[in-house]
Parts: sequence; C-alpha cells; structure tokens
Amino acid sequence: MIADENNNMKSSRLPGFYRLPLQERLDVIADWAGLDENEKDILAGRGLENRQADLMIENTLGTFELPLGIAVNFLINGQDYLIPMAVEEPSVLAAVSHAAKLFRAGGGFQTEASDPVMIGQIQVLDIPDMDTAVAAIEANKAQLMEQADLCDPIIVNFGGGAKDIVARPFPETPVGPMLIVHLYFDTRDAMGANAVNTAVETLAPIIADLTGGRTSLRILSNLADHRIATARGTIPAEMLETHGIPGKQVARFIEEANAFAVVDPYRAATHNKGIMNGIDAVVIATGNDWRAIEAGAHSYAARNGRYQSLTDWHVDENGDLFGELTLPMAVGLVGGATKVHPAAKVAIKILNVATAVELAQVIAAIGLAQNLGAIKALSTVGIQRGHMRLHARQVAMAAGADDDQVQRIANQLVAEKQINTKRAKELLAEMN
Repeated sequence: MIADENNNMKSSRLPGFYRLPLQERLDVIADWAGLDENEKDILAGRGLENRQADLMIENTLGTFELPLGIAVNFLINGQDYLIPMAVEEPSVLAAVSHAAKLFRAGGGFQTEASDPVMIGQIQVLDIPDMDTAVAAIEANKAQLMEQADLCDPIIVNFGGGAKDIVARPFPETPVGPMLIVHLYFDTRDAMGANAVNTAVETLAPIIADLTGGRTSLRILSNLADHRIATARGTIPAEMLETHGIPGKQVARFIEEANAFAVVDPYRAATHNKGIMNGIDAVVIATGNDWRAIEAGAHSYAARNGRYQSLTDWHVDENGDLFGELTLPMAVGLVGGATKVHPAAKVAIKILNVATAVELAQVIAAIGLAQNLGAIKALSTVGIQRGHMRLHARQVAMAAGADDDQVQRIANQLVAEKQINTKRAKELLAEMN
C-alpha cells in the first residue's frame, strides 16, 4: 500500500464513499492524493479553459464535460490505487468498485505488461523482385534501426528506440504484390505515435532505395500486439453469493457466460464493450487516446480469424472463480493531452503511477473488474436491475427536475418500476 508523509499506510477501501456529499468526496481524494487547492478546483470542474482548448484543436467553440469519478477498492500487485474514471454511463463506477472488492478478497489483481513496443508500417509497391527486396531489408537491418534511433534520441536515452525490423511480403493483393516493412520501436513512457510516425517516414526513402520499389503509406499500427497488458485474479466462491444464489453456482454461471462470448461474435461484441466501459473511462481521464485503445482491443479480439471474448473466466480446482484479461495497451504518461489537459494531469497524480507500463497494468485490472461486474449481473438477476436504478436519476434530470427533486423522483420511478421520461414528468408536475 502507499504511505503518506507520516508513513501511514493508505487503503483504497473507502466504505460509504458513495454516500458522502460531493464536496466531502473531493476532500477525501484530495487528502489521499495530496492535492493542492488548485488541483481540487480542477477536479471540481474548473479545469480545461477555453483558451487552452483553442490551442489543442481546430475550430474550437468551448469544452464538453464528462462526469469524473473515482473507482475504489483496487489492490493491484499488493498496492492500493484510487482510479479516476471519466464516463457518462450510470452503474460503471458502482460495478467496477464492487468487483474490485470481490477480487480484493482473493488477494487482489496480479498484473504484468510487456515493454512498450509499438509497430510502424511502411508500404512498398512496384518491387522488381520480392525475394531480393526482403533479403536487402534483412542485410541492412542494423543500418535501418540506427537511422530510426536518430529520430528520437530522448527516447533512446531512456532505454527505448528501435528493437527490430521485419519484412512481410504479400505476393497477392487487390493492387498486386506489396512488401510491408515493420519497425518495432520501444516508446518508453510515451504512447509513441509521433515518434514512430517520424521514424517510418525517415526510413521510407532508404527502404525504397534498398528494394527498388515505391513507398506509399508510412504509419503507426494500432494493433499494438507487442505492447500487451494482462490482469488476473481469483475470487473466493463465497464472495459471489447474491440474491440467494450460492456463490459456487454464481461462479459457474459466470464461466458459462464467458463461454458464450468465446463461441459467438454477436455476444463477444457486447461482452468486450463492457470491458471497454471501464478501460475507456480511465484512458479518457488520463488524457490518452481511447480510440487507439478501442481499435487495438477489438482487432486483438479477432487475431485468430474470429472475433471472440478478450477474457477467460473459469471455475478453478477449489471451486473459486478465476478471471484473466489480456489486450494491447498503448498508453503514455508524456506527450499529448496527458501533459496539457489540467484534469488529466490531476488524474495521473491521483493514480500515482510511475511508468506507462504501470498505467497499462492498472487499466487492464479495471477492464477485468468491469467485465466481472457486468457478467455477474447478467448471469444472475439481469443487467437492468442495478443499471436502471442508477439510470433513473438521469431520467429525472431529462424530465426537468432540479437538484432537490432528482433523487425523490428517481426513487419513485424505481419503486413503481416505471423508469421513463413520461412518468418522470408526471411526478414532477405533481411536485410542482
């Protein structure tokens, strides 16, 4: 666990945290992470200013806010984490925090991640002789890697840089033969798109000369299958008991639900979307590229020629539930919005991660927890029972309820099992 300045151990177990008023929640997190008053103001919604936004993108009009919450209960590799999540969907924070509590009972999450190696691709066409071209790439691999390293000496100084060059011939394509050259480049604590794109653009003319061909696209691949993160953990069966269903039976139900997503791509798409509910929220909160993470995850799910579940859930020899998630995780701590967006910088401070590899592992744990929360509900009482109770507040807001009326109307909608805007407007009219 993390220690504060007085060497007191800090735990991410915050019982009753969700019941606290908003300001008290903010105070708890500020104390936990050592935030100053300016950082507290940023979390309270006074973060990205219009003048900053105008420098980040083109044709700026203003900013678009998302709710920013904290996932609690996370114990990862023996260390406690509070995890910022930016998401608009009700039940995500509640589900992931509950799931983390279940994993905690089994010792928490165990995670690992590979080195942060990204892939840059160079497309070569009009090659006179494919075998000769491939041989030329192989013979000059050291020179090519040396040239790639010159593109970013800072990354190289931190232990990153070019790790390999691989020539991939495609003799038959819709436009004729082509050769795809892969540059494997360790980007250290950067996501690495700019570094890799610069390197492959630098290498393209050299490769054209070596192969006698014509280079076309030079671009990073978002299928970052050399930059993998894994999270796993075991949940004691007794912790899974819910609504009168024995824990061992719930474990079996979850195993069956995962098997559904393994064999059927229609189910796998929704199963994996649930994983990304958690992952995207952390990626957005930390200023990383959630679109790249989505692209990498879904293409990785189809790497064997058929789209399937990213997770494995099964009942182990003790009757307990084991879960594991592996997927590409190209996230960084330097560059881009991670160093520009004020709220992203505060989110990273709360996370207290030292490297991009550590961040990748934390995000993988979030994905596994989110998946558990979803399929546990689906395989027992159904997804709507908890989700719609939380969604009722949004329905009340959409009907025009003010702050004092929202929870009262939401409670009535849930009690009546009529969670819709029409009924919410009727209740609001009665109140008014």
